[in-house]
Amino acid sequence: MGKVYLLDCTLRDGGYVNDWQFGKDAIIGTTQKIAKTGIEFFEIGFIKNCKYNENRAVFPNVQTIEPFIKNKSNSLKYVGMIDCGDPVPIENIIDFDGKSIDGIRVIFKKDKRDFAFDYCKKIQDKGYLLFVQFVGTDSYTDVEFVETINRFNQLNPYAMSIVDTFGTIKRKAFLRMVYLADNNMKPEIILGYHAHNNLQQAFGNAETLVELNLKRDVCIDACVFGMGRGAGNLNLELFADYMNENYDTNYKIEPMLEIMDDYLQESYNKRFWGYCLPYYLSATNNCHPNYAIYYAEKQTLTEKSFNELLKLIPSENKRTYSKELAEKYYIDYMSTFYDDHIDVNKLIKEFYDRNILLLAPGNSINEERKIVEQTIIAENPIIVAINCNPLDYKVDYIFSSNIRRYAKLEDSPIKKIITSNVKDTKKFDYKLNFTSYAMSDKDIIDNSGLMFLKFISKMNIKKVFIAGMDGYSKENNYFDTTLDYEFSHIENRNSLIQKNITELSKTMNVIFITKTNYRVED
Repeated sequence: MGKVYLLDCTLRDGGYVNDWQFGKDAIIGTTQKIAKTGIEFFEIGFIKNCKYNENRAVFPNVQTIEPFIKNKSNSLKYVGMIDCGDPVPIENIIDFDGKSIDGIRVIFKKDKRDFAFDYCKKIQDKGYLLFVQFVGTDSYTDVEFVETINRFNQLNPYAMSIVDTFGTIKRKAFLRMVYLADNNMKPEIILGYHAHNNLQQAFGNAETLVELNLKRDVCIDACVFGMGRGAGNLNLELFADYMNENYDTNYKIEPMLEIMDDYLQESYNKRFWGYCLPYYLSATNNCHPNYAIYYAEKQTLTEKSFNELLKLIPSENKRTYSKELAEKYYIDYMSTFYDDHIDVNKLIKEFYDRNILLLAPGNSINEERKIVEQTIIAENPIIVAINCNPLDYKVDYIFSSNIRRYAKLEDSPIKKIITSNVKDTKKFDYKLNFTSYAMSDKDIIDNSGLMFLKFISKMNIKKVFIAGMDGYSKENNYFDTTLDYEFSHIENRNSLIQKNITELSKTMNVIFITKTNYRVED
């Protein structure tokens, strides 16, 4: 049996979680603690076309890494990563001098193979250990994979790696790739494996690779606490413990736990990584995990609609993420035209010359109940609840454009107004065409409160009183905690909502009666 090596890539692959903003002390501290674990390889970060920032694990060149790895451990090889999708000009990479990293891992997609081969040769000529990383290995046919291995054999790199970019490679397919690689790579080249955990295959595949007892050396990538985008990566501390228990290695687990406790816990609290349904769905639909992140943040889709949306993404675009395309597919899914003129005319008659009280699900409808009740008595409004059913109020209508929220409201006996993107339900009283009332700003395109205000803005409404539209904040501010959202860019969302409220209030008398982040300008 060949040797089994472990490579820590917490700072590099884990950096997708926090934009590599670990901080200088954490980068140095992680480097020092990894050296105490006894693992064989440590990847300190990306080498990219960027300005130097000592607090990020992304470096413009090899020289800027040197201060972080002073007093290098003789038992540990230090590496950085270059992405051939945006390669550092080769002239920016100095010749190997032993003071900084020992090796460079070069990642490339299948369509960059020719460029990557030439680039890798130049990296090797500069004296660095060369690691060849086949991004999206499962996108290769068997013939393509073998041909690519044979071509890179000409360089005799230090290692070649199977890379499960989307976390979709199951054991049977993984074994096929391993056998293809093992039978075609030169025997002195290390076979590597880089996993992602969307389908929880990382540990099992890594275990399988070790238990094959290949004659060649193998190297398995892992991150402390599995840190990584989406569902995360193979847990270094778990796999090191497995190796200790089954192969008499002597990896030190405590320094790994210290890294989690000292440097990663805050990032984990701010942005969870680990198994969850959106990443499972992205993997089963063979989609880039960023689609899952983008759609999950919208907090509008049920699991069924989430799955339907991912299935609609053209196969040629599933593996290359674009925010613009993601938004286009989302709008396309939501915007199936619905002829709503009959329902609109009914609601115009029902709302004519009346006051409206809009009840949004913010905490203030409970905290400031007295003023809400006083408004109801004094103004006799039609009460419309947005994406909620506050049981302590006598609500006349529920309005929802949120597929996920409406799934919990559709059995209510209250009259329900939905928009046409809310599919797969027959339990409603009125349906409005989604596109007619969607907002123009993509981050709030389906904000239910604004959509309702837009709907009634052209009606003959006396006054619109608003309660519970408290505004997004980092703390839970919903009267029902099951409605809580986790949004990034909170300030931007609040700003966009304010802009639209300002415009809508020009056509009707809008009055906030409970505390809010928003205002109506005179």
